[in-house]
Order: sequence, then C-alpha cells, then structure tokens
Amino acid sequence: MANFVFPPASQPSVAVAGEEARFPVRRIFCVGRNYAAHAREMGHEPDREPPFFFTKPADAVVDTDTVIPYPSLTKDLHHEIEMVVAIGKGGSNIDPAHALDHVYGYAVGLDLTRRDLQGEAKKKGRPWDWGKAFDRSSPCGPIVPVAETGHPSEGRVWLAVNGEIRQEGDLDELIWPVADVIALCSQAMELKAGDLIYTGTPAGVGALQPGDHVEGGVDGIGEIAITIGEA
Repeated sequence: MANFVFPPASQPSVAVAGEEARFPVRRIFCVGRNYAAHAREMGHEPDREPPFFFTKPADAVVDTDTVIPYPSLTKDLHHEIEMVVAIGKGGSNIDPAHALDHVYGYAVGLDLTRRDLQGEAKKKGRPWDWGKAFDRSSPCGPIVPVAETGHPSEGRVWLAVNGEIRQEGDLDELIWPVADVIALCSQAMELKAGDLIYTGTPAGVGALQPGDHVEGGVDGIGEIAITIGEA
C-alpha cells in the first residue's frame, strides 16, 4: 500500500437515487454550446461542427440542497442547467452505435460560471479554467440508473431562480445527442467509469446574487436545488 507525505483528499462522489452507495467521480467533461438558442445568446451562430469540450476538477462537484458561497474574483456568476451523463464503462474511440452501453445513469446538474472571467479569457484567447473550473462549480443531483430512466432523447429542461423560470428547453434540441457526445469525447481521451459529462445548457442563462434560491430539473430524470450564500 502506498505511503503519502500527507493524507490524500477524500474521493469526490455523487448520490445515486435510491442507493446508499455513491458514484465516485473521476473527471468532469462539459460540452460547450450544445443548444442552438444558447449559442446564439452567447453571440455564436450554431452549426454541427464537432463540439468542443472543457473540463472541471472532480472536486468541483457538490450535492443538491447545498448552500454555495458566492465565489471569489467575480461580479457576474451565471447559472447553466444541464443533463448530466454518468459513465459506468470506459473506452476509447467508442462507436456511436454502442456509446449508450457505456452510460451508468443520468442526473441534473448546474454548470456555474464566472461569466466575467470567462469573457475576459475569450477576448485574450486564454483557457476558460478560471471562469469555469472553480470550487463548487458543478452541483449535481442524484444519478438515476439507466434501468429506471432509459436513454432520454426528449424532455423539458428548466431552471428557476426564486420561483421565476429563466431557462427552458428540451433534450430534443441538443445539437449533438448523448451517443455522439460520448463517442467524440472518447476520441480525444479515454473515458473511464466515474466520468461525468455535462451535455450543454438551453437559452436563458443569467446572473445570480447572494440569497438566490435556484431550482431546476429534467423531465424523467429529477431535479436539483441550491442556494447562493454570501461571499
């Protein structure tokens, strides 16, 4: 057994609906601009060129019903509601026809974004890490195993802040569906059990303030809720 110079960090994990055992998180992949309306609101004309990905550290994940302190370095924290794919079987260069066989289950997640830092990085051609990959930036609700959800290709995706709907779309609006996203991601690097893929957000992203209560969901999968605390 390996010795370490200090105790290693605990394993990041996500709840599994109806189970005591939790899903250990290895890596978090996120798909950018996978809904046409969101791409347009961010100033880009959507097309079906291969999607681009960015990543977050595994320990950015937090459970639903968490109070998340307003993050440092930003004055423009944004919400993005997404369906999350939990990978249960790894692979490289996965065939799209068999990609769904690699899915353990689905969840509802939030891609919290320091939009001002992301915007500055875009202008300067720099990586997005400081805008996307910060502490507690990936809230994730309980994962529902495929045996209960099947592989949803349609269903309402929504988010409300303090009871007011801000984001609303449907899974059938995804530019790149789940099977294609898994296959394309696996061409760049080997996927392994424990990976999470955030599949993109519909239009309506907007700013959050301390005290805001955020709720969202994906029909047939579940819901998530967080509260934004003080800095």
